[in-house]
Formats: sequence, C-alpha cells, structure tokens
Amino acid sequence: MSKMTENAAFSQNKVLTIDTMNPNVKKMEYAVRGPIVQRAMQIEKELREGVKKPFTEVIKANIGDAHAMGQQPITFFRQVLALCSYPELLNDNMFPEDAKSRARRILQACGGNSLGAYSASQGIDCVRQDVARYIERRDGGVPCDPDNVYLTTGASNGIVTMLQLLVCGEGASKTGVMISIPQYPLYSAALAELGAVQVNYYLNEDKCWSMDLSELERSLAEARKHCNPKALCVINPGNPTGQVQSRQCIEDVIRFAAKEHLFLMADEVYQDNVYAEGCQFHSFKKVLFELGPQYSNTVELASFHSTSKCYMGECGFRGGYMEVINMDPEVKAQLTKLVSIRLCAPVPGQALMDLVVNSPQPGEPSYTTFMKERTATLSLLAEKAKLTEEILNTVPGITCNPVQGAMYSFPNISLPQKAIKEAKALGQVPDMFYCMKMLEETGICLVPGSGFGQKDGTYHFRMTILPPTDKLKILLAKVKEFHLRFTQQYS
Repeated sequence: MSKMTENAAFSQNKVLTIDTMNPNVKKMEYAVRGPIVQRAMQIEKELREGVKKPFTEVIKANIGDAHAMGQQPITFFRQVLALCSYPELLNDNMFPEDAKSRARRILQACGGNSLGAYSASQGIDCVRQDVARYIERRDGGVPCDPDNVYLTTGASNGIVTMLQLLVCGEGASKTGVMISIPQYPLYSAALAELGAVQVNYYLNEDKCWSMDLSELERSLAEARKHCNPKALCVINPGNPTGQVQSRQCIEDVIRFAAKEHLFLMADEVYQDNVYAEGCQFHSFKKVLFELGPQYSNTVELASFHSTSKCYMGECGFRGGYMEVINMDPEVKAQLTKLVSIRLCAPVPGQALMDLVVNSPQPGEPSYTTFMKERTATLSLLAEKAKLTEEILNTVPGITCNPVQGAMYSFPNISLPQKAIKEAKALGQVPDMFYCMKMLEETGICLVPGSGFGQKDGTYHFRMTILPPTDKLKILLAKVKEFHLRFTQQYS
C-alpha cells in the first residue's frame, strides 16, 4: 500500500480531516514563514548532517527578527525585566536605581507582586497610564485617555481583534477591508480566516510607494459593487515597502475616510524607524486632531504599536498596544469582552511596553547609556538602509526605491521571459521560482513579492536590512552575483 493510500485510509476514521476542517484556515497564507522558509530550515538541517552545498550557512533575510539577526537588546530594558522576573535581584547593588524603581512599580501593580500573575484583561492599569502619557508627548499634547488603551500580544493581536469586531454580513453585505498592496501578509491571512472581503488598493511604486487618493477612490468604488467596505488599513512606515507617508498624504487619507464613512486602522509599529532625509513620522491620531473637531470628533481610528520593531527589536516578548478613538461605547464594551476571553496579554510583554513608553529620562542613572544604545541602533539601521538601496541599484535588472523607514527593501526585479515561462510550467509564481533558486544556490532566504501582493506583471522580493553590516554586504554581493547569473542563464 502506498503512503498516500495509507494516509487516505487513516484519515477516513478521523473526525477532523482536510475536507472537514474550517475552509477559511486553508485559504490563509503567510509568506513570511511560507514554503521558502520551510525549505531554508530543511537546508539548515542538511548542512548540519554534512550534506555538501555551494554555501556553508543559510542567511535568513526573510523576517524582521532583530535579535536573531544580531541586534543587541537595550541594557535598561533587560535589567528591569530581570528584576521583575527575579525580585531577589532588587537587593543587588549591580542594578541602577532607576531600573529598580521601574521594577518595583511594575511588580506592585501585578497580582501577588509577581510577573507570573494574570493582569486585568485590558492590561496593567499603570502601564496603560504610561502609554497614554507617551502618546500625549509624542503627539504634542493631544489628550489620550488610558481607558482607550488596550495592551496586546504584539500589534498583530490588536489588529486581528479589531478585524474580528468589524467583520459581519453575507453576500453583497459582507464586510470589505481595504488593504495596501504590497501588504504585510497578516492582513490578508486574517481576512481569509474571518471570511471577509479583501479590498486591494495599490501603492504607487513610481512615487516611492506613496498612497494615491485616486487609487483609493477606484478601489472603493469597485469594491462597493460586491461587498460593504467598512475599514481602511494603512501601514506607516511601510512593510514591506519601507516608505514613510507624508503629512499631506495622511491628511488626504483621513478626509477620505471621513467622507466615505470608513473605520481607520493605522499600523504604526515602525514609528521610530525613519531614516531618509526630509522624512518624518506623523501619527494618524495627531494629524486627525490637528484637522479639527469636524474630523477628530467623528473619524473612528484604531492605532497600533509594538515592542518588536524600532530600536527595541524585542519580538519574542510579544508586547504591544492599541488605542481606539471615537469608538461607539457599546462596541467598546464588546471589545473589552472580546479581549477578556483571552484573559490578558503576556505580562512580561506588558512590562516591556511600559519601559518603551517610560524610558530613562535626563538626570536618571541609566539615561546616558540608554540614549547611546538607542541612537547607535537607529543610526546603524539608517546606514544599512542606504547601503542596501545603493548596492541593489547597481545591479542591472534590479530597481530599489529609497528605504525611507521600517526594516526592509522591496526591490523590483526584471525577470527574463524564459524564466517566467519555466516557472509557470512548474506551476510556480515567477518570483517564487527566482527566490527558491537563490536559496538553493546561495543559501539566501528572501520572501518573493507575490507573498505580499504586487501589480500584475511586476516581480519583487522583500529583504530585511537587519543583518550585521559585514554579513549584509556579503548577502547583497551574493544577490547581485546570483541575479546576473540567473539573467544570463535564462536569456
């Protein structure tokens, strides 16, 4: 009996099979950890077992996992988390007093003075207060009510929670959600799981991946023919495209949302990652309030932040928050109920979020070291963003927009027709074919642009700028060498 027949016979006795499982889960795709990454892990295993390859290691440039790529954690954050995890250390003189005072405050807010206790479902009260004060400072005094702040398991959890609230209806009344293309695959995966309609609007690659009002209007008008678009999602700074939207653009988007009666979702997890000269991060909330009561009293907005990106890079702690503005009180009660079903976000992640929004201040013992580490991390990322753009643009057939912010480049790659034809004959998307070949020949793991969405007939890949500079230079040199060889092979 063949293995396939055995599996089929085995499945017949199962309640849960591939045919009886939730069909929406089968529709979900997450390219950042998709087939190429799975193959990369297999290759790593083969290398450990002594299988000969034309390379000695796999370089994973597929994901924005800063510490895995060698970025060092911020000393102050780890000191406070150590004190919170093992309070006996509060008696140790090796820790600075500001770290101890932060730790004591956090522990006093925890049940039983322990990081291991559940917190309130919306998050630890003093942390939400600190988040609110941070938002007020960031936005030049625009008020923030801690009761509008929810601590989340990374930003992703907050985004999915809001989508759960938004999605309803069937047929022509089914909820549509407008997302940028290219997009971070969390959005398309969550919409597939929830059975919502994904409404694509395309960023303008020729204008450094900017948002275009006429494209938003086109997308919305088209969507209204077959669904009920209720929300507009914006990622700023952009993932995977690395752009930083201008203030004028954000004003236009807010006015558009108000006019078309759309709920705004602002994914702002890269808000400290702005590198390009002349670019500046503008929060949607700040711009909303500066537009006046006509907008600030009416436009519904949820904005998201995380401990995983920026200079922190603390992905594994899964810390984050969302702030909701102008939410219907009855819906807000339902939101609180929804988050309570999950008990609470990880308390160590909440503690870390507190340190991000309540970092060392001038005059405190840790301030100088904290600022030195923060500045060094962001400066190095800015250098690597420029380096990546410059080197990729020396390769014939690759065009890379300036990496204005975030942690990725998303270059356009020109593929020979012969390669496109061979990929399609194999049932593969051409840039998946390209990236898989690069992995097999060089050990470099990138994500094909098709995993994020792109205009028909264009091809891209996403590459993180996080590797150490020396490794990044090697990686870029290998990409250049591979692209030239690939182009020649299929000419």
